[in-house]
Amino acid sequence: MSYHFENVRLEKDLYSRPGKSFSKTLEELDPSEHYRGTPLEGLDAFQRQLKRFDIHVKGAGSDPVEKFFHTTESSVLFPEFVSRVVRQGLEESGILPLITATVTRFDGLDYRSITSTPSEDEKKLLPVEEGETIPQTVLKTQENLVKLHKRGRMLVASYEAIRFQRLDLFSVTLRQIGAYIGKMQLQDAITVLMDGDGNQNPAEVIPLTGGLTYDALLDFWNRFDPYTMNTLLVGGDMMLALLRLKELQNPMTGLNFQGTGTLTTPLGAKLLRTSAMPAGTLIGLDRNYALEQILASDVLVEYDKLIDRQLERAAITSISGFAKLYTDASKVLGGSASSGQADT
Repeated sequence: MSYHFENVRLEKDLYSRPGKSFSKTLEELDPSEHYRGTPLEGLDAFQRQLKRFDIHVKGAGSDPVEKFFHTTESSVLFPEFVSRVVRQGLEESGILPLITATVTRFDGLDYRSITSTPSEDEKKLLPVEEGETIPQTVLKTQENLVKLHKRGRMLVASYEAIRFQRLDLFSVTLRQIGAYIGKMQLQDAITVLMDGDGNQNPAEVIPLTGGLTYDALLDFWNRFDPYTMNTLLVGGDMMLALLRLKELQNPMTGLNFQGTGTLTTPLGAKLLRTSAMPAGTLIGLDRNYALEQILASDVLVEYDKLIDRQLERAAITSISGFAKLYTDASKVLGGSASSGQADT
């Protein structure tokens, strides 16, 4: 039985279609919906092309890197393979999706988020009597642009050095690059949560004197109304301080932590540990309202170098930034309003 994907013409120009990724372009040329009810159901267009050229990228039977370069057309798939594995490493940390209320994909560099500043009376949602004016919530764009950062790594290797390496092993390095980009993005997010996004919206800082106590944690939690402190970002030192609190030393909390590695506070907030946090500081936030992530570009690779020059030097980058949606939805306990993170 013959399938359409076997006749798709692969050219490097598929990477340069305006406003479209390689995967999206390939999907338009070979729609997945045409494979419903066939043995290929569940594969996307890129995965079908791997099958076409018999390239195995996972497991003990994975092929060497040179398998991508057996034909001119199969070599076109290599940049997309690199991009997907890097993206996998970027997503493995799993912290950013747990602290962002929304992700905005934006084709450009000049982005302004929106904000609303309802009065205290508006927040109370008081009943409206007959003939009275209905309270308004006014949305407006922020005064200053969101600062976007280009994060990435240069992949340097000769084709001769890696041609016989298995793709499964090569993927480990690519995932590490993705993890690095993810950590840099997390640092950007933490900086915005603490210092603001340039629109005069730094987080309220509650000083912590005499070390972390349960009473200090309770007072911190109580400051979030009308929001809910459902997430805590902590570094290693504050994680240890929390674990030493007697209120966290109960059998159910211990069993959950030992079984899943996830620690939930008695206040119901999810604890997220990261080395990107400054020492002596924790951030509390309502993840449903605190932060917006802006993606100006997904993971990009220099496809020309990967196809024509067979690697050598190729930049792998991602452009993103963060905006604060509602200032009071995130607060800092301990430390200072400046995170001290430098651009990389």
